[in-house]
Amino acid sequence: MNIEVNSTSLEVVDTGPGSSGETIVFSHGLLWDTSLFAPQIAALRSRYRCIAWDHRGQGKSASDYRSCIGMELVTQDAIALLEHLAPGPVHFVGLSMGGFVAMRIASRRPELVRSLILIETSADPEPVENIGRYRTLSNVVRLLGPKVVGSRVAPIMLGRTILSDPNRRADLTAYMATMTRRRDIWRAVNGVIDRAGIADELPRIAAPTLVIVGDEDVATPRPKAERLISGIRGARLEVIPHAGHSSTVEEPARVTSCLQRFLS
Repeated sequence: MNIEVNSTSLEVVDTGPGSSGETIVFSHGLLWDTSLFAPQIAALRSRYRCIAWDHRGQGKSASDYRSCIGMELVTQDAIALLEHLAPGPVHFVGLSMGGFVAMRIASRRPELVRSLILIETSADPEPVENIGRYRTLSNVVRLLGPKVVGSRVAPIMLGRTILSDPNRRADLTAYMATMTRRRDIWRAVNGVIDRAGIADELPRIAAPTLVIVGDEDVATPRPKAERLISGIRGARLEVIPHAGHSSTVEEPARVTSCLQRFLS
């Protein structure tokens, strides 16, 4: 369903109340949509109300006129959505870009966050050594469309195990189709490239926090996860074997198990 908040229209999945009366929200990574969390929502929806949405300019949500859909704007969208849909604090799951949003909300609006699950994400700005390459990819997408950069994107977004597994070629094809669907995705890419670091905000996060990282993640590798652990009081780390930057679909059962242990 589409929900109008913060002067935009967001595509939202809302499973309705689960048996616990608690809510989990899922904030996806760049290039993805709510399908990034489909395995976890399927496993958790009987116990928890599960809410996921496509960020502005991604998935099935509305386009935007800006050349850069910044993290502060996307965070404002998320806050407005939570205030509209969720009556109390939520368990907030954010992967990569979704983690950028999750940390901002947990730091600045702690009354909205009951617990925090950060997956393949970082509190740092985009590393300088990546910016030129990512801007080039963004410009190519703007001019020629996203499909032409699929072979360059795959090793960033997915781990070597799934990329080399002949039994998962259908999965790989489906995931790449999702990530190369929108021609205007360059606007959201610019927002990620230009984001500010928020490491100085981490000590303000008081919610119980779990940090998850795939051991094959090259976009936000384990040292970035360890910096989150050192910055957020009481946070703990789980490493997912055989997973890259999209562990929720690469190793869904392992990630779901981590979430269930943490939430219980």
